[in-house]
Amino acid sequence: MEQPKLETRVKNIIEVDGLKFKDLNGNGKLDPYEDWRLPYEERAKDLVSKMNLDEKVGNMLINTRRTGYNTPEGGETSHDGIIDEEVIEQGATIFAMRKVWGTTYTIEDLHIRHFILRDNFSPTELARWNNKLNEIAEGTRLGIPTITTSNPRNDNGEFVFGMNDAMGVFSTFPATMGLAAAVLGEKALGKDGQLFTDYAEAARIEWKAAGIRKGYMYMADVMTDPRWQRTYGTFGESPDLIVDAMERIVQGFQGDELGPDSIALTTKHYPGGGPRENGFDPHYVEGKWNVYATPGSLEKYHMPGFKAAIKSASMMPYYSAPSIEKSVVQKLDGIDVPFEEVGFTFNWYLIEEVLRKRMGYKGYINSDSGVTDNMCWGVEDLDRPGRFAKAVNAGTDLIADTNNVEDLKEAVERGMISMERIDEANFRLLMEMFQLGLFDDQTYVDAEAADDIVANSPGWEIAKDVHRKSVVLMKNSNKTLPLADGTKVYVQMWHKKPEVSEQKTAEAREQIGSVDGLVVVDKPEDAEALILMVDPQSGDYFNATPGLLELTICENKPLKAVDGTPYTETTVSGAEEFRQMARDGRERGQKVIISVNYSLAWIIDDVEPLADALIGSFHSFFDAQGEVIAGKFKPQGKLPITPPGTEAAIAVDENGVCVSPNDVPGYDKQQYMPEGLDYAWTDSDGNVYKLGHGLTYED
Repeated sequence: MEQPKLETRVKNIIEVDGLKFKDLNGNGKLDPYEDWRLPYEERAKDLVSKMNLDEKVGNMLINTRRTGYNTPEGGETSHDGIIDEEVIEQGATIFAMRKVWGTTYTIEDLHIRHFILRDNFSPTELARWNNKLNEIAEGTRLGIPTITTSNPRNDNGEFVFGMNDAMGVFSTFPATMGLAAAVLGEKALGKDGQLFTDYAEAARIEWKAAGIRKGYMYMADVMTDPRWQRTYGTFGESPDLIVDAMERIVQGFQGDELGPDSIALTTKHYPGGGPRENGFDPHYVEGKWNVYATPGSLEKYHMPGFKAAIKSASMMPYYSAPSIEKSVVQKLDGIDVPFEEVGFTFNWYLIEEVLRKRMGYKGYINSDSGVTDNMCWGVEDLDRPGRFAKAVNAGTDLIADTNNVEDLKEAVERGMISMERIDEANFRLLMEMFQLGLFDDQTYVDAEAADDIVANSPGWEIAKDVHRKSVVLMKNSNKTLPLADGTKVYVQMWHKKPEVSEQKTAEAREQIGSVDGLVVVDKPEDAEALILMVDPQSGDYFNATPGLLELTICENKPLKAVDGTPYTETTVSGAEEFRQMARDGRERGQKVIISVNYSLAWIIDDVEPLADALIGSFHSFFDAQGEVIAGKFKPQGKLPITPPGTEAAIAVDENGVCVSPNDVPGYDKQQYMPEGLDYAWTDSDGNVYKLGHGLTYED
């Protein structure tokens, strides 16, 4: 075993047997946990034996941590403005219900070592920040390092807290469903899912350069309820595709086993967040239930992705609880699942019996954010120490987005959690740090090199390719596409927010205007073809809509809330202007090309008839769509979901039961539909918009 290149900034390096080691506890001698020659297991056990209770409970919490660059003007920072030291009397999000302390106090006094990064700064700035966190941690009693995690940073899209916190700094791919669309296209051509591997291996280089060593990604969830707000972050509805994605992505980020070059992944949201009760999200009480109304749905559709991700460093259970009243008995391995109506973080049977014992899972369990505060479904009547105890005793090792060390410690002191269980959780958590090399030569990264490493990542070129391959040609009447060279096109984008519509229109015109063969004009009447792009938005996954989530392209649409109160909903501002422009173009004899951005499973029964050519995109770059339109790239993307064809296909009766089952993916829903009602949409050319649909120019 070769001598690692060790760096310390506070503690000393000692020499033993001609070799160098970090003296992390400052006692002047080599302890087993400091000895890089020993097995990780031996080192982790030794360190656990040296930790006091305060250090152990601190290590079992992970909290959002702002950088000093993001501290409000006048706020307190340290280390040349890199570290945020501001104290916030009340938590700034729905997750943080307690006082937020500055970074140094959080590390030194609360003993927290796991942090969630949501800031979006340059790789070098992020690397400097991570280095400073570890410098502070190195100065503590045992010198236990910090580890930073993040939600995905390589996806294009809109900023959404907790889902798309950061983008544009690392190589930028289409949204997750776009990656799925591209891979489905590759497979239709007889290729495999190599794009998943290429993506993960490139992104790993970028994350490591910035010192971000853990990722809250990816979602192994199967989208089965089209109104689910988190459809955006899934790979769609195909369990087979998701299995391939998870196997390749875990391998690409982590390698054969977790090591110094790995990014440790947290696969979410076990055992699958797809079977929503009519789309309501468990960030709020209306969405607390997972509903399994169909025999066998849990095992057939929702579990395969998690089995494929069995090597991921950690698993994140979903907020929701399984509804006994609204579900039928589900079996796993031929055995009835004894549903307990508590959030999956608190569900001992599914974590310990199923995930660990039957599936052989060896990593740790990382809760979703706020499970001991706002999203504590099924355990609302317990006090906070009781909620911590219920989660930890169910097998959860790391409680997310809280700094509440007091209540976790109280649960231990009251005998609600055994020290054996606390030690087990800490062993699992420390194992990850040791395997990643954070105690040895990976504590600090070369911050000054980070920008160049990311700029020269192969991810940028791979991403360009994936953007093109993600574009789905859904309809192409009379061979509308590709457009002839020199075609004059008018381009406009519609979004829910008018100011975003204006901004995105300018971006689309510039990018599409850069495509060889297309000439962008300023007025629709001067064009030979209209490229009309809609990017609908619906709801907020932190707050319930008054009624069911709206999936049509609409503006000020009259609706009724769950309680019967009337209200209106808009998914696209200027929806009628968009439709009228399409109608006018058809009347003038212009070709009308409509692009729909699928962040949710939009219903387009009154949009498709307006189009000569219809494109599905997934936050795919505008120039990539332009290249397909101009024939510079032959379309090959395939739909990763089956969008409902009409509102009737997802109608909900007075008892809250949907006509199409919430726990079955779209490609399989037809067998459950009433006679005479189709789930998928069939367009005017006879194309059925279902999983795997996508035309080529040869079709």
